[in-house]
Amino acid sequence: MRSDVRMLGQLLGQVLREAGGDDLFEDVERLRLATIQAYEDHSSDAFDRAAAIADSFTIARADEVARAFTCYFHLVNLAEEHQRVRVLRERAGQAPSTGSGAQATDTVAGAYARLREEVGDDEARRRLDGLRFHPVFTAHPTEARRRAVSSSIRRLSELLTQHDAASAGGSEEHRARRRMLEEIDTLWRTAPLRAQKPSPTDEVRTVMGVFDETLFTTVPHVYRRIDDALRGEESGASAPVVPAFVRIGSWVGGDRDGNPFVTAAVTREASQIASDHVLRGLERALDRIGRTLTLAADDTPPSAEVTALWERFAATEPTAADELAARSPDEPHRRVVLVMARRVAATRRGDDEGYTGPDELLAELRAVQSSLVAAGARRHAFGGVQHLIWQVETYGFHLTELEVRQHSQVHAKALAELEAGGPISTQTEEVLEVFRAIADIQRDRGLRAAGRYVVSFTQAASDLANVYELARHALGDDAPVLDVVPLFETFADLQAAPGILAEAVTFPEFRERMAATGNRLEVMLGYSDSSKDVGPVAANLALYTAQEKIARWAQESGIELTLFHGRGGALGRGGGPANSAILAQPPHSVDGRFKLTEQGEVIFARYGEPAIAMRHIDQVAAATLLASSPTVEERTSRAATRYADVAATMDAASRERFFALVKAEGFAPWFATVTPMEEIGLLALGSRPARRGLSVESLEDLRAIPWVFAWTQARINLAGWFGLGTALEAVGDEELLTEAYREWPLLRTMVDNVAMSLSKTDERIARQYLALGDRDDLAALVLDELALTRRWVIRLTGGEGLLENKPVLQRAVQLRSPYVDALSLLQLRALRALRSAPEQPEGSGADAEQQRLLLLSVSGVAAGLQNTG
Repeated sequence: MRSDVRMLGQLLGQVLREAGGDDLFEDVERLRLATIQAYEDHSSDAFDRAAAIADSFTIARADEVARAFTCYFHLVNLAEEHQRVRVLRERAGQAPSTGSGAQATDTVAGAYARLREEVGDDEARRRLDGLRFHPVFTAHPTEARRRAVSSSIRRLSELLTQHDAASAGGSEEHRARRRMLEEIDTLWRTAPLRAQKPSPTDEVRTVMGVFDETLFTTVPHVYRRIDDALRGEESGASAPVVPAFVRIGSWVGGDRDGNPFVTAAVTREASQIASDHVLRGLERALDRIGRTLTLAADDTPPSAEVTALWERFAATEPTAADELAARSPDEPHRRVVLVMARRVAATRRGDDEGYTGPDELLAELRAVQSSLVAAGARRHAFGGVQHLIWQVETYGFHLTELEVRQHSQVHAKALAELEAGGPISTQTEEVLEVFRAIADIQRDRGLRAAGRYVVSFTQAASDLANVYELARHALGDDAPVLDVVPLFETFADLQAAPGILAEAVTFPEFRERMAATGNRLEVMLGYSDSSKDVGPVAANLALYTAQEKIARWAQESGIELTLFHGRGGALGRGGGPANSAILAQPPHSVDGRFKLTEQGEVIFARYGEPAIAMRHIDQVAAATLLASSPTVEERTSRAATRYADVAATMDAASRERFFALVKAEGFAPWFATVTPMEEIGLLALGSRPARRGLSVESLEDLRAIPWVFAWTQARINLAGWFGLGTALEAVGDEELLTEAYREWPLLRTMVDNVAMSLSKTDERIARQYLALGDRDDLAALVLDELALTRRWVIRLTGGEGLLENKPVLQRAVQLRSPYVDALSLLQLRALRALRSAPEQPEGSGADAEQQRLLLLSVSGVAAGLQNTG
């Protein structure tokens, strides 16, 4: 990897010389070397020298230098991803172990082996059959890169793979380097900032790229790899034991909470686009598999069912049947699968000969599979045909299970208007039209295509009943089938959740829907607003308690509960490794089902590359399976009881400390001054507005993403750690806390995540940002808590510094930090100029140039830290 970084850095240097001359290259080098020296010797003189260099550039040169460092981070990120893929492929090349309890439990195969030891074969198989991993992709604006930049990076990744495969010094290696140089020049010359915000439809198409390039073909390979590990040589020759356990959800084009640009028309279009993508994918897959089934009828005779499928097609489309028969003489299985490809194409076009739904296609695929088994062609039956079955089971004809989200207050206002009997507003008519859109989608693509309706800021059971009432206003008895999902977000709402749920399930609509689904219920928990509400420590503890109470209530009520975790990518929004977070959940809160939001840069980081996507899905599914094992549940339960007093002390102390900061008079405008919060709102990241009002007069006006994003850019990361030091200090007993860190999964996960967050902070740079606000009291509060939290985290994790228990991660952060510092210094320069300039019309004069520099640096810091909001 170091070799790759060095090579890519040299190629970037060559591009900078060719595009901007030796002077540009030398200016970049001056700042790079100065920030490295400042980072390594920690002296104020070295830091001041680096800052002076950043301040010395003309605004045009500062712009170019910021772009150069941003390009560098894109290349470093590429090299790191490429190395991860290398390692994963090396591991995949090793022979899979079968049935050994010594396997690593961070794979489904290893978790299953562990389960078998604990609960026996039959119960382990039952749990595997019920496994479900359900990521939900959202369009929350946290991807700072333009799609054009991402595409350029993807092409570079392919070239790096070709470079790996080429002989050293040979013509292929030279060709790969030449093309990489050309692509890096493209990256350098591509405008790094979007000219305008994407529309919701643009966001839908961006997410579709992940399906087309990765997920559609990758997920069946995940199932196959797990089956290979579990059954060895039997895999592919008999029915798999691995179910199609992945379901993909989407809020893109469905989430209208706070986004006026997501309309019913957009929701219809989002569903249509997704359906078109999956039907095209299925058509190609059926055509590809069909062409390989050149199995003669003499050796592989078709079943009566397969023969009937062909005869039915030949009777309705004799010309097409004659053509297929001529191309596939005496190859009945091939002909029937190619007919399926034609029918899927007809489904996409809306023609009469298309399928009525995915179940009809599945029935035909299973008929072909059974026929092949009966004829002795078992490897064809459980090879390519099984992959097709897995794809249809996973994606249906809809690809993503589109979910609608709306704020409870919008529903209440709409219902009040309707009940008043007068004319209704445009907003209320739009609310009703959404239910009509859901009904249309269900009619065209089935119930799985749409039907979950998430109610933001659920504060009473009536907020849920209102959805059903509005659906009746929209369509009467023809209302769509709805699974209404409460979203509990604030600290108070989390505490009230069990009581609200107990009342909601008494409503006739809930009872009817639960009876139809086997008494299933879904509940969503919001990480972002609860963390902004009471601070990250109290929010994590409140979320655990809420899950514990809801899970206990569901178990006592005989309800099959799925908790839907509204996690963002950043620590302040529930981020961190998902598998360790799952294993820290309360007993019975997982039970083999895990659903979470995935957004922005996280979507592409986890699902944008096939090998990484496979590993991520395997890890999360393994944790989901293992979380309900007796040993894990017993450990979690015992620790929660053992450290209940510790939790109570931490909760009270952290909240008090957090409130001392955010409830201080003038905090909101101070926050907007000492971070680039206002300017982040100018970035064309997504279609959704960055705040709820026209200005930020209080914390409630601000959405959680810019709250986290702004603190990240200021190199403070406050949203992820503030209050933990005070919480641990309030407990005070280092021996007890060290024991708790070792035995209490919730605390361990919290502390490890904070260690990572703190490793990306920089106190010297943070002081520069805080100095912009002219509030020494608030700045001191932040810096004191930073120092206290750092001391306690190092005590608990061991060593002399952060991440010493994770040396590879520590080294990666240390290598990046000086380069991020360079961009932070350029950002500070722009921010100071903007804060001190007299007010001018927006977009005029020097202000516009400084604003552009600031936005360039924001994009670069996001790339360097690999995190936004």
